[in-house]
Amino acid sequence: MEPNAVKTSYRRWAPIYDRTFGAITNVGRQRAVAHINGRSGTVLEVGVGTGLSLQHYKADLAVTGIDFSHDMLAKAEEKVSGLGLSQVTELRQMDARVLDFPDASFDTVAAMHVLSVVPEPERVMGEIARVLKPGGQVVITNHFKREAGFLALVERVTAPLENVLGWHSDFEMERVLGQGCLSIAQQSKLPPMGMMTFLVLQKA
Repeated sequence: MEPNAVKTSYRRWAPIYDRTFGAITNVGRQRAVAHINGRSGTVLEVGVGTGLSLQHYKADLAVTGIDFSHDMLAKAEEKVSGLGLSQVTELRQMDARVLDFPDASFDTVAAMHVLSVVPEPERVMGEIARVLKPGGQVVITNHFKREAGFLALVERVTAPLENVLGWHSDFEMERVLGQGCLSIAQQSKLPPMGMMTFLVLQKA
């Protein structure tokens, strides 16, 4: 997606995101946060959106959230303030293609339903790998392209509408697996109907 299309799309989605796409992706978000809560240290959530995950992180984590959309971040900031979420240390507007953090800054990086939204996802994954500490994990939930069946057909038909929908419906998993320092540690399908994938990548 083009950056301007991302801004426009998520300005449109922000007021209703929690009740629509946010509800659809809730299972993946819960699975990702549960995994991260089994770890310790610093967490970067790339594409924090309206902050739906933030209240579910355990209290002894130090969570930084970034998002490209000011409209989405405003919703996240309301949650942090209203719920008193002390585990959230910082929320920042940022382009995930150029992360403003030093190398090896975070123990865990979460990317929940964002990689099929961002422009240049390969570049984003390069930045994620850069800011992740050696031995750290990238925790991903995302929809990936199907190769066969009715839903694969639907994905192909809707693919040209990506700038309207706000995501790539035919996004290939290979686009997030190009970093040589990252290897698959876990992979499983998520409900409903296995539409989403839970993926954990380990940094050497």
